[in-house]
Amino acid sequence: MYRVEKAEKLADKVFQMWVCAPHVARHARAGQFLIVRIDQQGERIPLTISAVEGDSVRIIFMAIGKTTSHLSELKAGDTILDVAGPLGKPSEIPSNGTCAVIGGGVGIASTPIIARAAKAAGNHVIGIIGARNADLLILEDEMREICDELYITTDDGSRGTHGFVSDVLRTRLEEGPMDCAWIIGPAIMMKVTSQVTKPYGVKTYVSLNPIMVDGTGMCGSCRVVVGGETRFACVDGPEFDAHQVDFDTLMQRQRIYLEEEREALDVYHNDRCACRENGLHD
Repeated sequence: MYRVEKAEKLADKVFQMWVCAPHVARHARAGQFLIVRIDQQGERIPLTISAVEGDSVRIIFMAIGKTTSHLSELKAGDTILDVAGPLGKPSEIPSNGTCAVIGGGVGIASTPIIARAAKAAGNHVIGIIGARNADLLILEDEMREICDELYITTDDGSRGTHGFVSDVLRTRLEEGPMDCAWIIGPAIMMKVTSQVTKPYGVKTYVSLNPIMVDGTGMCGSCRVVVGGETRFACVDGPEFDAHQVDFDTLMQRQRIYLEEEREALDVYHNDRCACRENGLHD
């Protein structure tokens, strides 16, 4: 059992959780992830390692499905049955160059650990983070402490630049060269933003989030197409060359179980309501 050390809400439906998992914390590196199972009846879900501190790891997630909704209800002192990791290949961090770390929405969760690793390797680190509005921005203060430059964007202009991270990235590329970039967020955001770096010849990585079950390359559910070849995000990634990823296939596969996910969430909420109405402990 893994103890929840701290849990809090960061934004609408976005939650931060520190979990005591010494074996994960000891070996975790930027870009890797873990798989969580809350209890015996729960499903396994992959979550990026956002930060490491002592024996604890931080995960940040959006409560949009059954399992993430359940996870969002856990408090400090509660326990999680399984935490497996670190999984996946670590980020390939260059040294003594200029790197951009770009996050959109809840994808910002993955940026601090990469930015720290890039900074530790002697790089000049540019951070670009964006969200639909100011209320949905997360980790701004943390990223500001790490990065040499930090740019904020919001779709509605309520904070920072009115526009998208891709707009700021394009402007910054015109001002000076970059050696590499990481882009993390919704698939469509990664697709559009990675197209900005391509003409400049910037080595660009994206962290893919396909459907995943075991996380060890056995089930094949996390297959993605990169450079015309089938790869498994769990063992070959989760980071891949952005300019080689077939984003259209990725987005199509992400929608396969939408109806089943909605049904599972409805059942979960109905069961929770029934428990409360009958005075039972959830």
